[in-house]
Amino acid sequence: MLIPHPAFLRKLVEEYESLRAEEAETGGGWASPRAQDLAYTLCVSTGTRDVRRALEAAHRLLAAASPADRQPRTTAPLAD
Repeated sequence: MLIPHPAFLRKLVEEYESLRAEEAETGGGWASPRAQDLAYTLCVSTGTRDVRRALEAAHRLLAAASPADRQPRTTAPLAD
């Protein structure tokens, strides 16, 4: 399995968790299209089919990453 770069993975996790927290506060109950896209990308990136498992895998991968790998390699923003 290919392993995503930790900086890319961190950005995905942070954006997904932040968006879901905002959605929980508004009480809509449904995931926005952006949250669904992020969930799908997390699943593909971690080789899972469930976003909860994808988040668990992402957190494990991020914890195992070296500090140097946690930082983006360029100053340009990561593509969405």
